[in-house]
Amino acid sequence: MRYCLTIVLGLISLGLMAQEVDSKSTLDINYFKGNIALHNNDILHLITGHPEGMILAWNKKTFGDKTWHQRYNYPDYGVSLSYQDMKNEFLGKNYGLYGHYNFYFLNRQFMFRIGQGIAFTTHPYDKLENPRNNAFGSKLMSSTYAMLNYKKERIFKRFGIQAGLSMIHYSNANVKAPNTSVNSITASLGVVYNLDDEDPEYKYDLSADEKFTEPIRYNFVFRSGINESDVVGSGRFPFYIFSAYADKRINHKSAFQFGGDLFFSKFLEELIKYNAAAFPETDVDADTDYKRAGLFIGHELFINKLTLITQLGYYVYYPYDFEGRTYQRIGLNYYFSDRWFGSLTLKSHAAKAEAVELGIGIRL
Repeated sequence: MRYCLTIVLGLISLGLMAQEVDSKSTLDINYFKGNIALHNNDILHLITGHPEGMILAWNKKTFGDKTWHQRYNYPDYGVSLSYQDMKNEFLGKNYGLYGHYNFYFLNRQFMFRIGQGIAFTTHPYDKLENPRNNAFGSKLMSSTYAMLNYKKERIFKRFGIQAGLSMIHYSNANVKAPNTSVNSITASLGVVYNLDDEDPEYKYDLSADEKFTEPIRYNFVFRSGINESDVVGSGRFPFYIFSAYADKRINHKSAFQFGGDLFFSKFLEELIKYNAAAFPETDVDADTDYKRAGLFIGHELFINKLTLITQLGYYVYYPYDFEGRTYQRIGLNYYFSDRWFGSLTLKSHAAKAEAVELGIGIRL
């Protein structure tokens, strides 16, 4: 009943917001319900119900005024708010704020949304009051959600519907332990409201034989942040990462990368000392070098000034065995100019996050 009331109130708010929000936009409100995926047996005790919640989104439509709108089939971009009841006394409830893109395919009948933002949890780990929550070690977390929907606008005047599947991920990327993270797989149903009586015509003025390439470019990036090992209470320490790579842009959308990383992770230095003292049977030398070096291949997807980077790396210098020799990086670059960019990325080993990296780089 409370969710029915929320939907009614949400629809009322759509009408009120329509008077205030810029045109060429839509609002949608979505109810979802599903399951927590068991990606780690350590969270089995946290899966006791079917999480449910709401996502409210504002979407700015594009109609081809800029060339990137046309290349990506006129996507939407916007902001979304989420509420999720985890249906577990130790996990509590989560609230999220995201920036997102909507991409369309199959004659715009299907929409894929990807959102990235921050989330707040009401019941983080506490060694006295909530020791069983080994998923969320901090109140603030990084959160990603993806939504695949069938979408039909303007079924009744300005109202339409959408329905499909959603995935919501919460993790603080080991900024503070514990951090086993949680993934929810859900079904969703939503109502869409257009803020205009009708849409303008889509523009398309790109040449069919338009080609674009660039010579090889050279990139240098410095990344940093703080993180903690899986040993709860071991302390948070800074890390420093120096990256250099070459990229070759083959068209307007894609560039391929090859390069290397040098890692200085102070948490790993402390973890080596801890394991050497606490577990002498493992024969860990307390003076083992904590530094690592890796080579990687990658891809960069250009969407206006924002780009999505994905990289797969292998440690070529690896004196201490920590989570295996392969690593991944996924995240966003934002270009302030043709050369300078800021970077927000997640480094992980398979499903195990190591760090959220904040960086600054130059592309020459």
